[in-house]
Amino acid sequence: MELSARAKRTNPFYVMEVGKAAAQLAQLGNAPEMIYLNIGEPDFGAPERVQRAAIAAIESGKTQYTQALGLDALRQSISQWYAQRFGLNIEAERIIVTAGASAALHLACMALLDQGDEVLMPDPGYPCNQQFVQVTGAEAKRIPVDASSRFQLTAEQVAQHWQAQTRAVLLASPSNPTGTSIATDALKAIVSEVRKQGGITLVDEIYLGLSYDEAYGQSALALGDDIISINSFSKYFNMTGWRLGWLVVPRDLVEPIERLAQNLFICPSTIAQQAALECFHPDSLAEYERRRALFRERRDMFWPQLAELGLHVPVVPDGAFYIWADCREAAQRLGVQGSWDFAFGLLEQARIAIAPGKDFGGQGMEHYVRFSTANSMDNLNEALARMRKLLR
Repeated sequence: MELSARAKRTNPFYVMEVGKAAAQLAQLGNAPEMIYLNIGEPDFGAPERVQRAAIAAIESGKTQYTQALGLDALRQSISQWYAQRFGLNIEAERIIVTAGASAALHLACMALLDQGDEVLMPDPGYPCNQQFVQVTGAEAKRIPVDASSRFQLTAEQVAQHWQAQTRAVLLASPSNPTGTSIATDALKAIVSEVRKQGGITLVDEIYLGLSYDEAYGQSALALGDDIISINSFSKYFNMTGWRLGWLVVPRDLVEPIERLAQNLFICPSTIAQQAALECFHPDSLAEYERRRALFRERRDMFWPQLAELGLHVPVVPDGAFYIWADCREAAQRLGVQGSWDFAFGLLEQARIAIAPGKDFGGQGMEHYVRFSTANSMDNLNEALARMRKLLR
């Protein structure tokens, strides 16, 4: 059977490939137990109130389709969260509940991009984002960034790379894989440049709730109603497998995106939506803030100890739960070259799964690996102890 050109050019999601290899090794039962620092998934499940709400929805029969835009009550709750957390007046009518952040970005790209369009995005970046651009027939133009700009695009780069076919810029703040955010002044400059070019600014904010520095933990939505924000219940709200997210869009995009959502998804999971209403209960929000503090403690413990192992962190992450580390010295200690072989060396010799840089971009990615600190403090300390034994 002949595959489409789209299917042929879509690379594997290498983080998942490492996960498959780790699972196969783990099944062998050899000690020590596998430590998974490759997946960006909170080790906490949804809070009890959220879980109980899902059960109650099933038991009471609240399982039928909702509107394609999502439950009105949930859209209102998200709107109120923006007001409470960020001091922003985001009308509920501009909020579209989606089947995860993936569906949110898919819908935004389908609504805005055509064959031959181009979207600028940073390299390194989350690999799946470019796939949502490319599935529309548009091209994802990845622009190399480095530690000097906190691994984020600058307004100068946007101006330099903008061409006649460029339609939009897609940012992520905080970023996967680096955990770094765009400073407010830098973001304002980017948005100003995009407006000058007559383009669109899309910002992936799925880790925004997990910001640890007030200098960065602000939503791009504060810069105007023309900003498109992609968000999710997966990370801050600890609902990864529930597949629920949302979009905030200008008012004139709501109706066309609703039509696309009706055809492509019908609606987000009704059970997940009913459960997510309890995410905004004061008890749940207090629990999320307690967990955010724990994620910060893990970051603060883990990253400083990597340098002694030859894993150098060029920019301290200010959000999310990732550590982006230069592994050249550590790879040399292990007797391998490149982040791919280093990652599999840790996997096979220390039973630690991490993500090689190959997943996140092109230029220079063979020098970097990503650690996820979305794991228990005990496991993180054990991983450090194993790496000390192996790399010293």
